[in-house]
Amino acid sequence: MAGIKETKIQAIMTRIERLKNKLLNTEAVIFDLDGTLVDSMWIWKSIDEEFLGMHGLALPHDLQKSLGGMSFTETAVYFKERFRLTQTLEEIKDCWNAMAFEKYEKEVPLKPGVKEFLDVLKQRGIRMGIATSNSRQLAELVIVSRGISGYFEVITTGCEVASGKPSPDIYLKTAKHLSANPSACVVFEDIPEGILAAKRAGMFVCAVEDEASRELRQEKYDLADAFINNYYEIL
Repeated sequence: MAGIKETKIQAIMTRIERLKNKLLNTEAVIFDLDGTLVDSMWIWKSIDEEFLGMHGLALPHDLQKSLGGMSFTETAVYFKERFRLTQTLEEIKDCWNAMAFEKYEKEVPLKPGVKEFLDVLKQRGIRMGIATSNSRQLAELVIVSRGISGYFEVITTGCEVASGKPSPDIYLKTAKHLSANPSACVVFEDIPEGILAAKRAGMFVCAVEDEASRELRQEKYDLADAFINNYYEIL
C-alpha cells in the first residue's frame, strides 16, 4: 500500500514538472474563473436554493451536477425550461447578478497563490486571458475587487460563443484574441467539463483543486495533463 501511495505522489510531481516546463515555453495562459482563480463556487448552491425558493420550488439534489460547464445564458435556459419559469431569460440573469453582486464584490477570495503566480507570468511576458461560464458583470466585478484585472488582456464569457463547455469554442476564441496558437496555450480549470473543453481545443490543461468539485478529483486528475492543489506548488 505504501508503495502505491509513493508511486502516485511521484506521478503527481512528474506532472507538475511537466507543467512548469510547459509554462517556460508557452505563448499564453488562459484561466477559468470560478473555482480556478477565485473561490466562489460555494455561493451558487445557496443562490440556486434561494432563487428556487422564491418560486416555491425545492433545490433538486442533481442540479449542480446538471449545470456543469453551462454558460450563464444556457443555465438560464435550463432553469426556465426545467422549472417552467415565467420570467424572461434576461430577467433570470439579472436576478442572479443582483443576488451574487455583493458576495463577488466583498466575500469571494482569490485561490491560494493566484496573485503570486500572475506576477510570475507577467514578469515572463506571458499573455493572459479568462474564459468563464459566468456573466461578464460578475467576472469584471470580482477581478477588479480583488485587484487582478490588470493582468488579463481579454475576458471571454460562455454567452459569447455558440456552445458552452465542454465545447472548445470559448477557449479557441480566447486564444484567438490573445494571438496565440492553441497548442502553445496552458489552461487552468476546476471542473471536468472545462478540462474537456480546453483539451478539445488542443491545449495543455492543469486541473485545480476546489472544494466544490472534490468528489470529482480523480476524474479531473485523469482528464488533465497536470493537477495542483494550489498555485504555490508551481511558483
